[in-house]
Amino acid sequence: MAPANIPDTMTAIEFQGAGGPEVIRAVRRPVPQPGKGELLLKVAAAGLNRADVMQRQGRYPMPPGVTDIPGLEASGTVVALGEGAGDFQAGDPVAALLVGGGYAEYVAVPTPQCLPVPKGIDLVTAATIMETFCTVWTNVFERGTLKAGETLLVQGGTSGIGYTAIQLGKLFGATVIATAGSDAKCRASEDFGADLAINYKTQDFAKAAMDFTQGAGVDVILDLVGAPYLARHIDILKREGRLVFVAMMGGSVAEIDFGLIQRKHLYVTGSTLRSRTIEQKAAICAALKTQVWPLIEASKIKLHVHQTYPLANTAQAHQLMESSAHIGKILLTM
Repeated sequence: MAPANIPDTMTAIEFQGAGGPEVIRAVRRPVPQPGKGELLLKVAAAGLNRADVMQRQGRYPMPPGVTDIPGLEASGTVVALGEGAGDFQAGDPVAALLVGGGYAEYVAVPTPQCLPVPKGIDLVTAATIMETFCTVWTNVFERGTLKAGETLLVQGGTSGIGYTAIQLGKLFGATVIATAGSDAKCRASEDFGADLAINYKTQDFAKAAMDFTQGAGVDVILDLVGAPYLARHIDILKREGRLVFVAMMGGSVAEIDFGLIQRKHLYVTGSTLRSRTIEQKAAICAALKTQVWPLIEASKIKLHVHQTYPLANTAQAHQLMESSAHIGKILLTM
């Protein structure tokens, strides 16, 4: 049963057309009602992701029938439950993986995409977890099948995905190489656990990786760049190596030597998270609860918040993300 103090309307963010941060507007919207198997959260904070910027630019449209409010992850308190919503109760603090809707004071979310906030983590910081950790887990460990003793190359070591991949890679026994766009970001990557951090603006990352591995190459590459790096990635992967795309910030079309892929027995794959079914997302969340939550609660993983902005300053938050001057996560608070 919903408490009586839930308002009829809420403040939310919408994009009024495709464009720069100037299309961001705060509007009043009806508070969503939790459907069957859903929770209604009073949002404490929402995480910013590159996908939000791409959505604003018109390059990553929402699936049909989904809210146009952006926001792929949030943390908050359960305030109402739909029929069959599971074991959560009103007042429970949760972290949620969303298809959209996080940039708002309330959001409805399927229960299987919610996890209890890890012990020792405050409610706002919990907004850093779901999109990033789900993305890394499913791409590095499920699709990339990273194993202990292998070498992982992470492109963009100080992004939310980057610093998460570095830490999880190390905790599960891999050697980790990371790239970053400045010496300061390289030092931050090393602070997160990278065995080698390469400034891609002053070094050839492929040569540096090959030198570091004494010519052996790497087993898994987590790539956010796309086309410009493809040939070099194919070159530095070991036999049976895996290249996993989670973004294509540099472009999506490239010419490659398929013969080299065949001769080296390489795997080239990629995925998006938002388009997956509730059942698929539930499986990823369940794996996180078993494999990763104990590490967070044991303080073996750093959750790094670069800066928080109130919802009214969403445009400034997007400007910071597009500048790439941040290290870790940017959050919107309600």
